[in-house]
Amino acid sequence: MENNQEEIALKSHLTELRNRFIVSAISIFGATIVMFFFHRDILTILSEPIRTLERVNPDGTTIQTIELVYTNATEMLGISMKISFTAGLIVAMPIIIYNMVMFISPGLTKREKKYLFISLPLITMTFIAGILFGYYILLPPAIHFLLTFNSDIASPMIRIGQYINLMVNLLFWLGFIFQTPFIMCLLTKINVANSRIFARGRKYAVVLAFILAAAITPTFDPINQILVAIPIIVLYELGIFLSWVISPKSNKIQKI
Repeated sequence: MENNQEEIALKSHLTELRNRFIVSAISIFGATIVMFFFHRDILTILSEPIRTLERVNPDGTTIQTIELVYTNATEMLGISMKISFTAGLIVAMPIIIYNMVMFISPGLTKREKKYLFISLPLITMTFIAGILFGYYILLPPAIHFLLTFNSDIASPMIRIGQYINLMVNLLFWLGFIFQTPFIMCLLTKINVANSRIFARGRKYAVVLAFILAAAITPTFDPINQILVAIPIIVLYELGIFLSWVISPKSNKIQKI
């Protein structure tokens, strides 16, 4: 009898998981179709950092602007579809997160649900902050360095597919990295780690921050890498503080 009840409960959970997955998939598909009508606007925004870059000829007189190109018949369509899907995924994210939360909510306490719903808008805000940081602060000097290095020897012809892929990947990972404090808080709430453990790992976090910065930045310019590494370190320190705040009193330490 107990086995039958467990089997029924398992089937019920699997059915709910399937239904929520289908709803999420449909929302992504629908949002992708809608965002396809705006893909030109998105491409224009993403192309702005390179289109506004001005290059001066070696004689110092003529100013050249850089135009993006494509080298095969399907490249432009392919990158437009990728942009539409990525934008559709972002637009559909609230629906996806809602279905995830509703699926796991029966196993959460009222307090855990409260923290979860409070954290969702903060996670969204920090993700957007990471994207804005990359778009307005990191990318302009990085692109300028790449396209002006030895520019008196050769003129760049930038494929739009490679450029957009670089932009999307860079902005996505920066948005994800900006979630660091909330991941640390989550690990604290589920008793996997605490502020004391995070504080002891500070030196490793600094090294990891510079490794991530070197992997994310498209240039070998140390200035750009420092621009990325410093926010990662600051976010880690913020995570330590927030972890200390939400830790039980018995686990708190006086000095971090």
